Amino acid sequence: MKISINNLSFYCIIGILDFERKKEQKVLINLSFKYKFKDSSTFIDYAEVAKDIENIMKKEKFALIEDAILYLKTFLKNKYRLKKLKINISKPNILTNCIVSISNK
Repeated sequence: MKISINNLSFYCIIGILDFERKKEQKVLINLSFKYKFKDSSTFIDYAEVAKDIENIMKKEKFALIEDAILYLKTFLKNKYRLKKLKINISKPNILTNCIVSISNK
């Protein structure tokens, strides 16, 4: 099975610039992963995955998006036994003329 979570949106501290360390900014996270589904005992609760991601991002206050992706990748693969995890994190308001994103794939 494949799960996609698109446009998970919340505010958190992320970035290396002075103003980014003081005020939360909006982030958008898109991710997808595959997992082995046999029956209802092996399903993955996507609401729990989304909540885990938001909680981690708010708690850790990453300086770099790259660090956030690596941390989330390790956490999610260990907790949920995922395969082919793709993560994209965007900061839609950091620049006025574009949306900046970084992904692991």
